[in-house]
Amino acid sequence: MIGATGTIGQATVRALLRCGHQVICFIRKGSEFDSAGLPGLELRVGSVTDTRSVHSDGFRGEKFDIVVSCMASRSGSTEDAWAIDHRAHIDVLDAALTVGVHQMILLSAICVQKPRLAFQHAKLAFEAALIDSGITYSIVRPTAFFKSLSGQIERVKNGKPFLVFGDGTLTACKPVSDSDLANFLVDCIENGAKHNRILPVGGPGPAITPKMQGEMLFGLLMMKPRFKHVPVGLLNVIIGALDLAGSFIPAAARKADLARIGRYYATESMLVFDSDSGQYDPDATPETGTETLFDHYSRLVSGEIVFQRNEHSVF
Repeated sequence: MIGATGTIGQATVRALLRCGHQVICFIRKGSEFDSAGLPGLELRVGSVTDTRSVHSDGFRGEKFDIVVSCMASRSGSTEDAWAIDHRAHIDVLDAALTVGVHQMILLSAICVQKPRLAFQHAKLAFEAALIDSGITYSIVRPTAFFKSLSGQIERVKNGKPFLVFGDGTLTACKPVSDSDLANFLVDCIENGAKHNRILPVGGPGPAITPKMQGEMLFGLLMMKPRFKHVPVGLLNVIIGALDLAGSFIPAAARKADLARIGRYYATESMLVFDSDSGQYDPDATPETGTETLFDHYSRLVSGEIVFQRNEHSVF
């Protein structure tokens, strides 16, 4: 397995072990992964961006049945995306085919339906390579993750308004929990209905907007709802300025990439896109699991779990 050290990756490792699978995770040096109390798990250290390391440190010429990937670029910037979302995955696929792997389960993203960003094009390029490889595949495209929608809890607790773009109803999603998504990924191993398919999936509905997310959070905190409305046009101004600066300063160009990602998520829903109607369709977005974002917010507010912000957090 690759991409095992992220929250979804770790949840998937545990789900695989619960189902009785022997799991070998290829992780980078310095990664944090607590393998204590997880019999059947082996950690191998190397670099997915080093072709030789993938073969010699990861696969080691041994026979494997399945490769599971929860790996994604950290920032989504152009350079990072093509190095991780595409090139590293190509190397893993090549190594897997060399040792006779017959199945690969890939965690992709639902946003590749309308590709405008580097990481989306990189993911699509690898999806195409995986499909053409002849290996049995399952390409899972989940909607928004709980962790990506939890960054404003402390802000609201501290008396600040909940930030939304526009009126807060520009987008909607069916958020999915790490554990529910992990179970869905593991079911792809033996469920023939999920073989050789692209599988969009969300958590239990209905679809919710950012405004609805804020309202449920204020309700849990027993506070009067307060919103700050950010115009999407502001992002366009920021992107334009960073693009101009990026002609001379590489760091500004990278920030422009991140700003474009922010604008995309501010204006596009994480639901199945109907190309015929040109609209996102919540009813056509499959659901999995039982845990809702409200359940997750409740656990965070009560202190049962602690929010850990990462590169993929939107708010």
